[in-house]
Amino acid sequence: MIKYCLKCINCSLEFESWFSSSQEFDRLKKLKHLNCQNCDSLEVEKSLMSPNLNKTKKFFYEKNAKKLKQVKKEIKNYQKFVKENFEFVGDNFAYEARSIYYNKKKDKKGIYGKASSEEVRELKNEGIETEMIPWIDDKEN
Repeated sequence: MIKYCLKCINCSLEFESWFSSSQEFDRLKKLKHLNCQNCDSLEVEKSLMSPNLNKTKKFFYEKNAKKLKQVKKEIKNYQKFVKENFEFVGDNFAYEARSIYYNKKKDKKGIYGKASSEEVRELKNEGIETEMIPWIDDKEN
């Protein structure tokens, strides 16, 4: 048995699948029996896949655990600064950002909250300065 990482050319979804051999993958592709799980497209190709090396993963984690801890500490410090200096608007971030930008009478203030990637993209297209930052839940260790 062999496991391949497959990628849909149409929607860019990556997923894994098992085959009895590499020839079996080629045979099924030729017969058009391989399709994307997301969009049902037949344009599925093999993607690069790293070998499963458990020891390597453990070594990588142990080697980088100190760096990861430092990065989390920096993110938490940044979060603390944002919480102390900006107003939290929750899920209304896109609405509030537009209100501030388009309503000239309203005081311009720093806000933070939740927005989808699409909402952030739309805000940027409108000329509204905004950024997405990593956020670590307070309950997370």
